Amino acid sequence: MRLPRPALLLLLLTASFAPAYAQTAPASGGPVDQAAMQDLVLANRVLTDLNVIDGFGHVSMRHPNNPNRYLMGRSVAPALVVADDILEYDLDSNPVDAKGRNSFLERFIHGEIYKARPDVMAVVHTHSPGVIPFSVSSVPLRPVFHLGAFLSPSVPVFEIRDSAGQSNMLVSNPQLGKALAATLGDRSVALMRGHGSVVVAATIPMAVFRAHYSNVNAQLQMQAMSLGGAVSFMEPEESQKTLGVIDQIHGRAWDLWKRAALEKMPGK
Repeated sequence: MRLPRPALLLLLLTASFAPAYAQTAPASGGPVDQAAMQDLVLANRVLTDLNVIDGFGHVSMRHPNNPNRYLMGRSVAPALVVADDILEYDLDSNPVDAKGRNSFLERFIHGEIYKARPDVMAVVHTHSPGVIPFSVSSVPLRPVFHLGAFLSPSVPVFEIRDSAGQSNMLVSNPQLGKALAATLGDRSVALMRGHGSVVVAATIPMAVFRAHYSNVNAQLQMQAMSLGGAVSFMEPEESQKTLGVIDQIHGRAWDLWKRAALEKMPGK
């Protein structure tokens, strides 16, 4: 039987587009432990309390049960994030189920870094005022005190003009996210020219620690440079030896920051 032209057209369109629609939303990596989810929520609030991020910036963690998924708050000020705001993404930064909620434009920072760095389990993007001067200066950000040892030997700077020309300076697509991940390389921190920084770590507490002390180190370095004369930076060997100590003690700071953030949350 020959179908009428409108019916045939509808059948062809349905056959053409149904597979694409079926593949739009990636599958979930599964449920996430409540304690891990709470740490992600609190990381947003801790970094706000420490003046590392404000109404802008974001924190993510790799899905604990699926390395090809990550978790991050919806597009909302970090200090307002609650567990229900957390969205799940694949590494192409497609949401699993956005439920009509908006995602951060720069989520590709996170997805592309997780692709490039299997060792990374948490990513922080900041607009920290302390680090921005070093992103636009020829003076490199280098470790000047022991808690900044992870910055050794110096911090690379991502120049978005090299990848996007004259742009709005947002890492808003996979290509720019990949270029940023390449600049980061195997380091813990990369600056983004005239924008801020990206910080990575194997845990959320360590990512928060590094984001905070990147900003502190930057402020101390500027103070030391303003005194005039030579600045004595940490040597690579000193930094390497100090990293082991930081691994042992950074939880002390996280516990303090986490407790303060919990006390400020509604209902506490």
